[in-house]
Amino acid sequence: MSSAASARALKWVGLAVAFVVAGLGLIFGFWQGLPAQEVILYTAATFALVAWAWRSYTTRGEVSAGAASEGPAGGGEEGESRRSMWRGFVAKNKWILAGLLALLLIFGICSITVDGFFSVLNIISLAVLIGLLVFSSFMSKFVVENRSAFIGLTVLVGLFVIGSLKVEGFIYAGNIKSMLLFASFLGLACVGQTMVAMLGGLDLSIPFVIGSANVGLLYIMGLGVPGWLAVIIIIVLGVLIGLLNGILSFRLQGQALILTLGVGFAVSGLTQILTSLGSRFAGNVFGSVPGWLSNLAAMNGTTFGLDVPPVILIWLVVAVFLIVGMKHTVYGRYLYALGGNRVSAARISISERRYWTGAYGISGGVSALTGALLLGWSGGGFIGVGQPYLFMTLAAVVIGGTSLLGGHGGYGFTVIGVLVLQVLTSFLVGIGLDYQWQQFIFGLLILPMVALYARSPHIRTQV
Repeated sequence: MSSAASARALKWVGLAVAFVVAGLGLIFGFWQGLPAQEVILYTAATFALVAWAWRSYTTRGEVSAGAASEGPAGGGEEGESRRSMWRGFVAKNKWILAGLLALLLIFGICSITVDGFFSVLNIISLAVLIGLLVFSSFMSKFVVENRSAFIGLTVLVGLFVIGSLKVEGFIYAGNIKSMLLFASFLGLACVGQTMVAMLGGLDLSIPFVIGSANVGLLYIMGLGVPGWLAVIIIIVLGVLIGLLNGILSFRLQGQALILTLGVGFAVSGLTQILTSLGSRFAGNVFGSVPGWLSNLAAMNGTTFGLDVPPVILIWLVVAVFLIVGMKHTVYGRYLYALGGNRVSAARISISERRYWTGAYGISGGVSALTGALLLGWSGGGFIGVGQPYLFMTLAAVVIGGTSLLGGHGGYGFTVIGVLVLQVLTSFLVGIGLDYQWQQFIFGLLILPMVALYARSPHIRTQV
């Protein structure tokens, strides 16, 4: 064995010894009932001291022998090589390191501001999450084709494990059903956002269409229109709004974000104007919701006698249809081709305008359907019911790994992003964090996830 290899082996043995000694101190500290802060401080100090002592006294002879055999120049070259290696490591993994620092920052802020947050269980949960993130980031190098799915599933498993450790009743059937119910609403709202994003666009009118459909459906049923017909009317209106978004944004390339936001504001305002005629309650409509609609989306809804809300099965069917269809149909392949390279797609006679407007039309229709289902869940119309989905749909798409530049990803990735967000939401609610803190953590979560997904090869490099 060469001197360099021997020194490296001794270094890793030293780290292992330091880890074992510090771990024993941690166990005995908690066993003796010492305060958690003192145990953590002493454990860190023990680890640092043992590691320093091992490096200083055990490997000194090996390093000195190597320096004596190689001479002053060789020692200098070895030191410079080691510094270059560390600089290369930091440069290569700077976004991963930034994400880990962000997690530590979140934990520190929560420990200071939330009473009782700094506890042994939370520290263990943080260690599990960081370990899974590091594992997924390095293992993803060997999972090239479905790297985004691998990372997302790893994070999902980590969040579920942490939630089951920290929150009482987290893995009970009632809580799992609740998470799947709300994930179904978000998953349906993300259908259009995913398809539009795969073409390189964005649809910010989704929350406004959801809110308008929620209020408009109850208003139309209040006029005496049968419930099933009112739902069809609302979905058709949503498709028309989506087609309007698609036509206008296609003609004004590069302005889809602002344009869809403007259309959304206009639709929301017009809905409030129409539904408030002769009423004092703008933005709110009162009436009775049909029992069949409540059964579709309510927590106590049943499917063929099973205690499962039908909306969960609706989302499952939609997800399977989209995942399979996007991979094995001409429409799906053309959608990927347009997102990957518009010029090449045009040369094989793929109509960009038709696919662009079609994706926005689907987005509007499914958003209207989501608003109708939310009416069945809440029992009352409210124009602001879709506001949380403005951020959540984008976050689910990004966390899932679908590229906002188009051509890479798919609804299967979005499903993973939806489940990650919903499990994280349930966990944060379970530990008592307010909505503002949830939004803050969601925002910071996107940063390391995007950094990890950015390492995935884009479809343009695979053609």
